[in-house]
Amino acid sequence: MSGTFLGMPSFPKNAEKALQDSQLRYNLRKATHTIRAKRATVVEELPDWLELRAAGKAIKDETLRHLDRYLLQVEEAVTKAGGHVHWASDADEANEIVTGLVRATGQTEVVKVKSMVTQEIGLNEALAKEGITAYETDLAELIVQLGDDWPSHILVPAIHRNRSEIREIFLEHMAEWGRPAPDDLGDDPRMLADAARLHLRERFLSTKVGISGANFVIAETGTLVVLESEGNGRMCLTLPETLISVVGIEKLLPTWRDLEVFLQLLPRSSTGERMNPYTSMWTGATEGQDFHLVLLDNGRTKVLADEIGRQALRCIRCSACLNVCPVYERVGGHAYGSVYPGPIGAILTPQLRGMESPLDASLPYASSLCGACYDVCPVAIDIPEVLVHLRSKAPHGPAERLGLKAAGWVLDKPVRLERAQRLATRFRGLVPKRRLPGPGAAWTDTRDVPPVPEESFRDWWDRTEGGSR
Repeated sequence: MSGTFLGMPSFPKNAEKALQDSQLRYNLRKATHTIRAKRATVVEELPDWLELRAAGKAIKDETLRHLDRYLLQVEEAVTKAGGHVHWASDADEANEIVTGLVRATGQTEVVKVKSMVTQEIGLNEALAKEGITAYETDLAELIVQLGDDWPSHILVPAIHRNRSEIREIFLEHMAEWGRPAPDDLGDDPRMLADAARLHLRERFLSTKVGISGANFVIAETGTLVVLESEGNGRMCLTLPETLISVVGIEKLLPTWRDLEVFLQLLPRSSTGERMNPYTSMWTGATEGQDFHLVLLDNGRTKVLADEIGRQALRCIRCSACLNVCPVYERVGGHAYGSVYPGPIGAILTPQLRGMESPLDASLPYASSLCGACYDVCPVAIDIPEVLVHLRSKAPHGPAERLGLKAAGWVLDKPVRLERAQRLATRFRGLVPKRRLPGPGAAWTDTRDVPPVPEESFRDWWDRTEGGSR
């Protein structure tokens, strides 16, 4: 994944810093509560929502089970339609392919429709090293780019900014990237959107290379599908002479018919809309355009090999799990140190990047395991199950390993547990009332030590119920 986040502190340290920002917490709470309320309303309108959810899960599982076959089918269909298919095993290879394709056109500028996978591989940075400037055209992505910031939400990358902050970003930085913002720019959302439109219009009309991702790729026909809400995607996909689409291999759907399920699930789960405002579909090279499809692995086959963890690849990037997560609501997306924040990022990022760094090893613990993310997921990813699974794989310090080993030995046999309980009862007076010493001190910063009972449940049961049997 992108090197942008490498070297970041662990999630607890990032979260501690974020919790000190009251404006951030206010922005997050207001935005996430608004989105999830809209989602709840439109989901309740569908009497067959659970059936749609089950269908989405089944289609995705079928795709992942036979991914090798569907990938070859896509390659054949796209090639037959006049497109070119490239295979990238990792971020470096994907960046090399894309930069080579752009250089071959002789252009030094590209326009982009929002693509998380290009952020994952750090494509903008790779293009910049080759003297190629990438212009983000999604409004929120534009705000992030102008402010030299990071995305903090899957659907709304600038969710951590309020409209006054956005106005200041436009006034200060928009001129550096082309057309300046109007001097009388206010913080009304319509005025901000109009300023962005004027800024981008010249880019759309003059730039000859477009780069996109895709929400779905239909194996049966080789058709790519992009869903967006502003119309910028359609401009990026149709106006440039060369279109390069970088897509993760998990984005496939077997047949055209399968798309119908996700065109109901995704808009309701993401923006709380019944129908997506702009849904663009194209197959191969169209209207004389030179089309290239880059199929990216970048750790996905490794995830696919994990029977529990692979369900993360079902994700359709709706962000519903972020909007209901009590942890995300308080710390925001930057704390996760990944382009994939929130609950889905906590299970996807460690699997794609590995858990060697303190940041990635801490992500499976960035959850209260309340289960709200699973309840709203439109493809029924059991995020809590994967979090617990990944916690078992996370590296542990010597003291923690020793403690877990001792606990495992005690719990392995009932007689050992019984003796440990009786021993704890005898020494209950030595247990601190409020704060534990040593490694347990941090745990008791926010809670009192539970009192050790005078007798164990086992002893109580034998004393009160044993004689009646």
